[in-house]
Amino acid sequence: MEFGFWDVLQIAGALAFFVYGMKMMSDGIQRAAGSQLRNILRSMTKNRYLGVFTGFLTTALVQSSSATTVMTVSFVNAGLLSLVESAGVMMGANIGTTITGWIISILGFKIKLHTISIPLFAIAVPMLFSKSGKKKYWGEFLIGFAILFLGLSYLKGAVPDIKSNPEMLAWIQGFANSGIFSRIGFVIFGAIITVVVQSSSAAMAITLTLVYAGWLPLDVAAAMILGENIGTTITAELASLVGNVQAKRSARIHSMFNIIGVIWMIIALPWVIQFL
Repeated sequence: MEFGFWDVLQIAGALAFFVYGMKMMSDGIQRAAGSQLRNILRSMTKNRYLGVFTGFLTTALVQSSSATTVMTVSFVNAGLLSLVESAGVMMGANIGTTITGWIISILGFKIKLHTISIPLFAIAVPMLFSKSGKKKYWGEFLIGFAILFLGLSYLKGAVPDIKSNPEMLAWIQGFANSGIFSRIGFVIFGAIITVVVQSSSAAMAITLTLVYAGWLPLDVAAAMILGENIGTTITAELASLVGNVQAKRSARIHSMFNIIGVIWMIIALPWVIQFL
C-alpha cells in the first residue's frame, strides 16, 4: 500500500479536527476567565521570576503559547507591561507550552481517547444552553478538550502502517544520518510545519504521533520539536506588526530567546538525547 493522496487528506482532516478543538478549548477558558486572566497577567509580572511563572501558568491554562504571547504583545503596546516584564512572560510561555506535549504523550497514547471524549460531550453540550455565560464558556472548553482528543485519536489512525511504507522510512533514516546538517534540516522542517498550521501544539502532536508510529527516530523528532519552537514565534511577530516600537521589541525578544535556545541545543542534541 502506497502513501497516497487519501492518506494525506486523512491526516490533514485529523489535524484540522485537533487544531479546532485546541482553539475552542483556548477560547472557552479565556472567555470563562475573562478579565481575571488579564488581571493575573498584569499583576504578577512585577519581577522577572514572577513574570516567568505567570507566562507558564497562563499558557498551561489556556493551552496556547500563541494566545499568551499575543496578549503580552498587546499589553506592551497598550503600556500595561514594560519590555522587561514582557520578556519574563515570553520565557514562561515557552515552558508552559510543553504541558500540551506531556498531556498528549501521557494520555494520548495510553488511553482509548474516545472513552474520554464521548462522556465529555454528554456533560458539556447541556452547558452550552445554560443562561449563565460562564457555564456556557466552560462547556465550550470541555467540548474543545473532547474534540482535541478525538482529533488526536483520528491522527493516530490516519498515519499509515510503517511496514507497508519501507521506502519512505529508509529515506527519512538516510537523511537523518548526515550529522549536524540533518539536524538543521529537520529544525527548518519543524519550523515550516508550525508556520503552516499556526500552532506549535498541533505540530508537536504530528511529531509525537509519527514517533509513536515508528516513522521518526528520536533524534529527528527532537530536531523537529526545536524547529517548532522557532515557528511558533511567527504569531507574536505578526501581532506586533500593527503595534508600537515596544510591542515589536517584545516580539523580537520572544524570537531571539527561541532562536538562541535552539542554536545551542542543535549542537548539544546528541549528548542530550543520550542523557534522556
